[in-house]
Amino acid sequence: MASNPTEFITSDKNSTVKLVKALLTQTRQRKKHGQTVLEGVHLLDAALRSNCQLEASSFNQVLIAKSAMNHIEAQHILQRLPTHVPILVLADALYQSIRSLGTGIDIMATIDIPTNILPVIHSDCLILNDVQDSGNVGTLLRTAAAVGIPDVLCTTATAQAWSPKTLRAGMGAQFGLHIYENLNIEEVLDKVKVPLLATSSHTDTLIYEHNLRGPVAWIMGHEGQGVADDLMQCATPIALPQPNGQESLNVAIAGSLCMYETLRQRHYN
Repeated sequence: MASNPTEFITSDKNSTVKLVKALLTQTRQRKKHGQTVLEGVHLLDAALRSNCQLEASSFNQVLIAKSAMNHIEAQHILQRLPTHVPILVLADALYQSIRSLGTGIDIMATIDIPTNILPVIHSDCLILNDVQDSGNVGTLLRTAAAVGIPDVLCTTATAQAWSPKTLRAGMGAQFGLHIYENLNIEEVLDKVKVPLLATSSHTDTLIYEHNLRGPVAWIMGHEGQGVADDLMQCATPIALPQPNGQESLNVAIAGSLCMYETLRQRHYN
């Protein structure tokens, strides 16, 4: 830590403090600056352990409350930072005025949002078609990472995969995935070369009866409107049984069930 440039800040007029506050709360500012905020030791630890998405140059600065400087977990984070990353030590009241988490170890960092160019996909992938709730997106990313699906494709109206809320919901799963955002449906259909599958209540093909042993692309749609017609017309509809007759499952639950049934058929039959 000693070799990192360090500055103590007490004013909310500081330009970096104002930027971080905007990045925490505004989608527009994250898009404008191409940056987001990792808040809390868990996300910072996940980022520092990542060898998939983040490079050392992705880190812009770390902000830490003065009272957290001697916390053992915070020290462990600071000692692993690349030496070029500035450490901004904020007065406790100032840090608390910008944080979005509750009480805990007051440390956060800004990073450049990873950007990827969509390649041709010949392996398993997850397609998020305008899934709008950050919690749902984060849960789906976390499940994809858990079962070993490497690529996630997000159409234009999907919640930001790298927003602070989605990062928290995903518990840092983003760092183990290749995520492609702001795609239109034509790009998805052009690049994905494996069978498309989408859950539907208008089919008799149960997921447990469908062969999932080869590469597939699971499509999860908008919470209210479902999968877009253009995608659905190219997909095989798959039913999740609901013997008690509920109207539908939450999209994150449905997607997790689909991904885990894929895993079960391949490894746990």
